[in-house]
Amino acid sequence: MPFTRRNFMQKSVIAGLGTTTLSMHSHGASNEVRPAPMMPAPNFVETNGINMAVYEKGTGPAVVFCHGWPELAFSWRDQIDAVADAGYHAIAPDQRGFGLTGGPEDPMQYDLGIFCDDLVGMMDAKDIEKAVFCGHDWGGAVVWAMPMLHPDRCLGVIGLNTAASRPASLPPVEGSEPSLIMMSPRYYFATFQQPGYAESILETNVRKVFDFMLSRGGIWDTEAFAQLPEDSDERRMDLLAMLQRDNPPGEPFMSDDVMKYFTDTYTATGFTKGLNWYRAAGRIGSVMADAESRIEVPSLYIGAENDVILPPSSADGMEDFISDLEKHTVLDSGHWTQQEQPEEVNRVIVEWLNRKIA
Repeated sequence: MPFTRRNFMQKSVIAGLGTTTLSMHSHGASNEVRPAPMMPAPNFVETNGINMAVYEKGTGPAVVFCHGWPELAFSWRDQIDAVADAGYHAIAPDQRGFGLTGGPEDPMQYDLGIFCDDLVGMMDAKDIEKAVFCGHDWGGAVVWAMPMLHPDRCLGVIGLNTAASRPASLPPVEGSEPSLIMMSPRYYFATFQQPGYAESILETNVRKVFDFMLSRGGIWDTEAFAQLPEDSDERRMDLLAMLQRDNPPGEPFMSDDVMKYFTDTYTATGFTKGLNWYRAAGRIGSVMADAESRIEVPSLYIGAENDVILPPSSADGMEDFISDLEKHTVLDSGHWTQQEQPEEVNRVIVEWLNRKIA
């Protein structure tokens, strides 16, 4: 999951590989990453120095889905069919550092500019001139950067939970709802910075990680969260401390098959390359320094009622620099919105695509 953006971001194709696996190394052993179930067979595209695994279905205007952390293209399994069936070319890659794509060890090979270039190279390989970009969590940061760094390649943007970062040239938003999180050196973004430290906890029991992280309730209940002591692990969003409890907060809500795929994949790949997204985040300011300051393509922000890290209020003021913006809040959902409330998310996305893009 990305750092609160209001506080930080301002400062050739081989098809049909349904049985292909990618050999990775984790804990000194060779493990295999399997293609995601419940998804079309992936194909692989050479782009920007990586071999990107891409799941796609349908024809029509392209819609590129970008996942967050600790997620995969698999997180969009409920959107691929719905968007393809509505008359669009749905595309979901495992992004740099994740799943079948993998990536370099060097954390300096992970920043917003590089992630956007990965997508442009993928589009070039598939002869796609323009696309709608839909992103969740860290993927949301990528898709909001696309019209600023590559406006000629964008048809539109959908940010799920993640709001667009406010340009530094604009004054702060007044009267916006304050965050419930008490910032401290134990905020998860800070504890992810030291190489090896987060891995030593996350890789001890990978299934426990996903039972805690991909849950509802617990830290994804705004009213209950607000009543907790300000010095609690929850209010400080110290994910690593909560994970080390015998019973971390929250209740898993996804099927065992889904949880097993996330668990098996991260057991094979480890967490380091995904954590590199955090460790190179200090480069965001320099990457975006010369970017466009306005977004001039149709845009949609979808928030979730109980997302404490990226609340709907984080989208306040986006109208100041986005010419065509709509907003929608999904009720009774925490952070994992497209997986927790897929029917509502699909309805909102398809309805917006049909009005703005088709």
